[in-house]
Amino acid sequence: MESLLHIKMRRIVAAVVGAASLVVAGCGSSGDYKNQARPPAPIVVTAYISDDGVSVSPDKFGAGPVNLVITNQSGAAQQVTFESDGSAAGFTQQTGPINPRDTATLKADIPQGNAVVKVSANSIKAARIRVGAERASAQNDLLQP
Repeated sequence: MESLLHIKMRRIVAAVVGAASLVVAGCGSSGDYKNQARPPAPIVVTAYISDDGVSVSPDKFGAGPVNLVITNQSGAAQQVTFESDGSAAGFTQQTGPINPRDTATLKADIPQGNAVVKVSANSIKAARIRVGAERASAQNDLLQP
């Protein structure tokens, strides 16, 4: 009798597992999924603030994600604004105050057009950036974040 009960339990468990696997296999299979290309890989652009002006390197690059690393080498704390300069699809990113001899990072997805990196002090000249067509997709690049 015990072995007959054991056989019935095994069949019930097998039926439940089979039904659960069919339910899981059917989830998310609408067939509409499109494997869209990844955006371009982010690039690092550096900005240097002196008492005279802001300099950016490189000052020409393609549209896409950018990590702007800023170093403040001026004599006072500076707040940096990274924004589009007259383009239709604009963006604006801003730091908090960056102390002298300190750094900060801004991340932005930059559209094609012109951009500017400026500080709140009017005596410090802003840097102008030319942003070209979107960079190539990172779709086939390995080890991307």
